[in-house]
Amino acid sequence: MNASASTTPVSPPLRPSAIERLHNFWQRVSEGRAIDDLWSQFAADARSSYGFYGKDVDWDEIRKLPRWKRPLPVISQFFWALLNKLTPARRVLLLVALVLLFLSGIQFQVNNQSATLKFEFLAAVLFLLLLSLELADKVTMKRDLEIAREIQSWLVPSEPPAIPGAEVAFWTRPQNSVAGDYYDAFYPTADAASCGKLLLVMADVAGKSVPAALLMATLQASLHSLSSEGLPLAQLCERLNHYACAHSLEGLRFTTAVIGEYDPSLRRLIYVNAGHNSPIVRRANGGIERLDSSSLPFGILREATFVAATVDLQPGDTLVLFTDGVVEAFNSAGEEFTDARWLRLIRDLPTLRAQATMQYLMQQVGQFVGATRQSDDITCLVLRCK
Repeated sequence: MNASASTTPVSPPLRPSAIERLHNFWQRVSEGRAIDDLWSQFAADARSSYGFYGKDVDWDEIRKLPRWKRPLPVISQFFWALLNKLTPARRVLLLVALVLLFLSGIQFQVNNQSATLKFEFLAAVLFLLLLSLELADKVTMKRDLEIAREIQSWLVPSEPPAIPGAEVAFWTRPQNSVAGDYYDAFYPTADAASCGKLLLVMADVAGKSVPAALLMATLQASLHSLSSEGLPLAQLCERLNHYACAHSLEGLRFTTAVIGEYDPSLRRLIYVNAGHNSPIVRRANGGIERLDSSSLPFGILREATFVAATVDLQPGDTLVLFTDGVVEAFNSAGEEFTDARWLRLIRDLPTLRAQATMQYLMQQVGQFVGATRQSDDITCLVLRCK
């Protein structure tokens, strides 16, 4: 007896509706970010662009004009600032696109018949072509900067060194992909770990982005090389300054720094402050001490001398080293974080370990800054005695 097999028709897969396709498109474009997040990012980019192009505007001359006459000169100078950032060929391309856009919609009579110029589509194509050329340059540069950032990350410690009776933590946020800030905590020689001599460094190279990052790399290399010779700290800084002067473009590329030698057995820090922001020692009882600068930054004067000072730490004391990007961080209203606010924050620190202290400090700065794009690198190092 033959049994006939019954077949069930298979329904074709449902095609996504127009609303679903639109939702998927929006998720892909926005990367799933909320509208508020996108708007904050746009506002930060707009402020950054305004500051970038605004550097080329002669604001002193603008302020001399009556208020009703200011908009046109401001727009004109912003336009020329934008135009000058392009290559000559792209400037011509932009001007052609603008001319075509302005000519679009003009009507004229030919043999008693009306005709209208329509160049909107061609102008849009030229704008899109210009955007694609600029975007290609940006993507290429971004890829190169990411490689440079990876290389730069090799120059600073990824993990804090082990310190008898103390612990250290560090944190940095570059303003661009690469930074001019430099922090370090290392034993200068192979046998230094046994005798407990630890070198702590916080430095800030004048300038931003790639030029500052390159000088930061040379500073790191020269410091590691010189420190292995076992020189006294003041002499080490003098040698480092000689090298910095040879590469400072007659003092234009100077470096502020705090270099300290910490002896865990004595809880003693010998340090040189070369024109840097004064580190803060927060005592266990809540008292505050500043390690003020007594020397010029590296790279300004070859004959500069460097004087070492000493501070003794006690169990529960916390040493905070930082760059000016911390105290000069600003929020969306343009208000600076300020050294006074930073000092109050450290004075009121809860009792935490070094890493937790670092996270607490940077969280407070981050809450103040919000989504505002910063104009400088932000770097901090915390040493806490147990």
